[in-house]
Amino acid sequence: MKKILNETELERYRRQLMLDGFTIEHQQRLKNSTALIAGIGGLGGTAAIYLAVAGIGKMIFVHSGKLTLSNMNRQILMRHDWIGKSRVIQAMKSIEDINPDVEVEIYDERITEENSDKLLGEVHIALSARPNFYERRVLNNACIRKDILMVEAAMNGMEGYIFNVIPKKTPCLNCLYPEDNPDWEELGFPVLGAVSGMLGCLMAIEAIKLLTGYSKPLLSKMLVFNTIDMEFSKLNIRRDEDCQICGGIV
Repeated sequence: MKKILNETELERYRRQLMLDGFTIEHQQRLKNSTALIAGIGGLGGTAAIYLAVAGIGKMIFVHSGKLTLSNMNRQILMRHDWIGKSRVIQAMKSIEDINPDVEVEIYDERITEENSDKLLGEVHIALSARPNFYERRVLNNACIRKDILMVEAAMNGMEGYIFNVIPKKTPCLNCLYPEDNPDWEELGFPVLGAVSGMLGCLMAIEAIKLLTGYSKPLLSKMLVFNTIDMEFSKLNIRRDEDCQICGGIV
């Protein structure tokens, strides 16, 4: 059943409804959308905050493990006194405090080939923010198989990239990275919190555009950046017709 915006929500989102071309219909689409966020750390946690304040209807958090002190330089959904507690539970509490109109479902687990279909059951878009290639590949493959939109983003130190995966239309993760990066070890790369936060904001922006039809999302383009010297570039990317994941899908 379609959810209708109430008076409180209309007031909450009044300033974004002032955006040129952003209508109540766009806001309504966002309210009726569900996003899965794979990883609620520096990228996914920031994206979750801005999807919540923008008025997403529901988010599903998938992240295994407890909060550690070394997480605190970037995971702004968290608080110091939550160290040692489940991150997905605490993230849900934070979102409920930020916007009680947003529904949150949580899974304290990793994304695997066995659970991916279940996790994506009623999802409209997935945000790929895990710090390892295995979970990113599983999510990418499942989104292609189930025809679900995906925002793919990653950072390392002061650099990062973001692109959108639209099944049958744009390249998937496997088109661009058919082999794992042996130098990318989980929790083994440097992170400046502001860089992961900036990229998380970009993930939220792209997700909002894809879900609502507002503005122009990245289509067959990858945004890459290096904040050391503030260089930003958009690269054209193409589907690999021989891709083992999406090559035969039309």
